[in-house]
Amino acid sequence: MNKELNPFVTVGYASEKYFCDREQELNILERCMKNEVNVTLISNRRLGKSALIYRLFERLEHENFICIYTDIYASQNLKDFTEALALTIFKRFPEKKGFGKRFLDVLKGFRPVITYNVLSSEPEIHFEFTRSEECEHTLRSIFLFLDSQQVKVVLAIDEFQQVLNYPETNTEALLRTIIQTLKNSQFIFSGSKKHLMLEMFNTADRPFFSSTQMLGLQEIPEMKYKQFIHEKFEERNRTIDDEAVDFVLSWTLSHTFYTQVICNNMFARPEKNITQDVAKQVCSEQLSLQQVTYMQYRSLLAPVQWRLLIAIAKEGQVSEIQAQTFLHKYKVGGASSAKKALDALLEKEMICTIETPEKTFFRVYNVFLLRWLDATF
Repeated sequence: MNKELNPFVTVGYASEKYFCDREQELNILERCMKNEVNVTLISNRRLGKSALIYRLFERLEHENFICIYTDIYASQNLKDFTEALALTIFKRFPEKKGFGKRFLDVLKGFRPVITYNVLSSEPEIHFEFTRSEECEHTLRSIFLFLDSQQVKVVLAIDEFQQVLNYPETNTEALLRTIIQTLKNSQFIFSGSKKHLMLEMFNTADRPFFSSTQMLGLQEIPEMKYKQFIHEKFEERNRTIDDEAVDFVLSWTLSHTFYTQVICNNMFARPEKNITQDVAKQVCSEQLSLQQVTYMQYRSLLAPVQWRLLIAIAKEGQVSEIQAQTFLHKYKVGGASSAKKALDALLEKEMICTIETPEKTFFRVYNVFLLRWLDATF
């Protein structure tokens, strides 16, 4: 790893050195994978699910596990799912050695069309299925191939709730039927739409009911994050004031992605010591950069949705959306129109839910958008 890498990574996963905490979650995941317990991992977007999975893979691969991560967010049907899984394995292992060669031999039996993107040089895989049974057979064969290896396999499927949108209404049942026959494979089903993931795994008449250990990912504890931030500056002979760190963690709500972005930008500054004033300037600059994008939301949302979004941002978080005092204070409109606007904003992922033992709160999903709305209106 290049020692000059900005230690606050904002895209992908770098290494353990740039990974903050999550020890409890890592230990749970590792214990489950080693003891043949599948896991459902749920959190809001950009909270670090993928990085956590890759950190787990680092641990497991030291013990000769085969670890595979596939993101199905862009998939629209079972064929896309099958192609995404096949492509992940194809890219993950060299095709002329061991595991990769064996997989390519299996893949050739399904006559895939393998091409390379002219811009990125990345491989692409497509299957020409004429019947749905061919797709199901191919998918089953890929899973069985993975399971037939002489080592344990861990497969993480990210944004798993996407299968609910497939036109093949039997997808859940098909996957559950295949998975429950496997002997050497463990699964992490990861998703960011909490209500859909909980419905899939907690509803008695659904195929995946009670088949996994549930694990919810929350924000990293402030003290852990604070220590991490100080350490990364000190490793490069720089400092950051406690007040600056406290301000950033409060301003970003300790949400991993937004905290990393601000810390990345602070680290890129020329100052040897980062003060609270510098931190505030970095945050202000970030909102200025996003303003053009955020202004467009006004024309994309219905007026009542826009007013409700601003109202929630101004409050920080709201539990009683239909309360008259709240609706009157921000001129949102009637309770029924507010409820429809709330449902629309949830569907658009403009707001999210925050659950506590006492109440469920609603908050603007994008923390930068939340701060911009609060400061602008």
